[in-house]
Amino acid sequence: MKIMKFGGTSVGKPERMHQVYELITKDAESKIVVLSALSGTTNALVDISNSLSAGNKLEAKQKIDTLEAHYHAFVLDLLKTDALIAKGNAIVKEHFEFLNIITKISFSDALNKDILAQGELMSTKLFCCYLEQQGQDHLLLPALDFMVLDQNEEPNLPLIRSKLTALLAAHTDKKIFITQGYICKNVRGEVDNLKRGGSDYTASLVAAACNASVCEIWTDIDGMHNNDPRIVNKTVAIEQLSFDEAAELAYFGAKILHPTCIWPAQQENVPVKLLNTMQPDAAGTVITKEAGSEGIKAVAAKDGIIAIKIKSSRMLLAYGFLRKVFEVFEKYKTSIDMITTSEVAVSVTIDNDVFLANIVKELEPFGSVEVEKEQSIVSIVGNHIAHTDSVLKKLFNAIDEVPVTMVSYGGSAHNISLLVPTADRTKTLQLINSGLFGL
Repeated sequence: MKIMKFGGTSVGKPERMHQVYELITKDAESKIVVLSALSGTTNALVDISNSLSAGNKLEAKQKIDTLEAHYHAFVLDLLKTDALIAKGNAIVKEHFEFLNIITKISFSDALNKDILAQGELMSTKLFCCYLEQQGQDHLLLPALDFMVLDQNEEPNLPLIRSKLTALLAAHTDKKIFITQGYICKNVRGEVDNLKRGGSDYTASLVAAACNASVCEIWTDIDGMHNNDPRIVNKTVAIEQLSFDEAAELAYFGAKILHPTCIWPAQQENVPVKLLNTMQPDAAGTVITKEAGSEGIKAVAAKDGIIAIKIKSSRMLLAYGFLRKVFEVFEKYKTSIDMITTSEVAVSVTIDNDVFLANIVKELEPFGSVEVEKEQSIVSIVGNHIAHTDSVLKKLFNAIDEVPVTMVSYGGSAHNISLLVPTADRTKTLQLINSGLFGL
């Protein structure tokens, strides 16, 4: 069983759906195809939800009508027979009737989740219409029937495995299954989601649940690159990464992967391939247990970082000081990305400012607290780079003109992280690209 996930740009136009059809029918292996919403749809649904949340129902209605018109035009381009066009339009009508009904009732967070689920529900149903047009046998496998969260709002992999195995066992005559990325049900049985980029997570969870031969993530770029191609002109695709390397890159800003999507595949040792729908013959990037080679592989940047420095002359003699500091962040469920310590100070970074004021207030009894916003973490990732000759010398020579606020080195064998002002992030990436990769 192979898992193939296609993002919004890969299904965003009728001709792209044709490309997806060609890819999923290229070999005879059984496969589960995970689809995102059509490109732009989730953003549009978020806008609709925001208008309803603000009580602006007229604005929401206008946005719903605009999106509905786009979908009806999509159906006319995608489908050719009168019967299938009518079927496609009926699908669109059903989901937009639901959105229009929502404008007439009280808004809630649960309703917001229902709104955001409509994109994936429509894309999969319309793609199934296209497969029917092509005479391709298939089965729509609703993600809401098996993709479930536990009481901690995390995917319940054992239950997902049990539900999915039963569904597949009931349809052994089928070779192609279509399902939705991103959407799921929570422990209360309500529609929920795996957050932005969650279709990657869905694919990895499905791959782990059915012990797939491979999990293919198809996007509009030919694999993971050594640097951010949106910012840096000269970048190259990486042939092979280990699960650990890929997880570090995803967490620290590589946009091609959802930060959590590596973990499920890693648990079951399912290879993950990052491939390009527009250039299907490109090698892409394979992610496996083995790194393939040692040394620096790539650099990634994560914006929206806040640095917090707690300075206290009592630190050196204060037993349990760090535990008390960390308990403050734990209390407010705020994760720490980087940490550095000295005899009189500890500095940490966070990427969520929801409880920043509360955190600072509770840290102040420990000493003086300084907060720096608009920071970015730049992470250099590779296999055992902590043991690579002269890596630090080359790195700091390359960025000698950048004001580095913090350095994290040695906590991971695969990562060296720097904290720099966001205003210097692009410059830092370019300098590293030249100094470390020679590009």
